[in-house]
Amino acid sequence: MNVAVKQRLAAGDTVVVLSGKDKGKRGKIKVVFSRAGKAEVEGINVVKRHTKATPKAKAGILDKELPLPVSKLMYVCPKCNKPAKLAHRDTAGVHERICRRCGEPADRPVKA
Repeated sequence: MNVAVKQRLAAGDTVVVLSGKDKGKRGKIKVVFSRAGKAEVEGINVVKRHTKATPKAKAGILDKELPLPVSKLMYVCPKCNKPAKLAHRDTAGVHERICRRCGEPADRPVKA
C-alpha cells in the first residue's frame, strides 16, 4: 500500500547513515521519495550498473546511487555538527524545524 508519509527530511539536508554497509557516512540528500519512504543521498549506497550502448548513452560500467529507507538516515544539525532529532514549531504561520540537541532552528523555515 503506497501512502504518502509526512517526511522529516528534505532535499538538501545533511544526514548520517545509521546502519548497513555505509554506516557512519555523511552525505547530502538529493531526492526524497515520500510515497516509498526512501531518499537518495550523494555518495551513499553506490552500486555498479552495466549498461548497453543506446543512441543516447554509451556502453560501460556506471556508478549509480540507489535510494535508502528514510528510517536508516538521521539529520545532522549544521550548527552543532552532530546527528539530532528534529522538533517542529509553528509561529505566525511559519513551520520551523528545530534541532533537539542545540535548540537552533534548522536552516529553512517552511510556510504552513
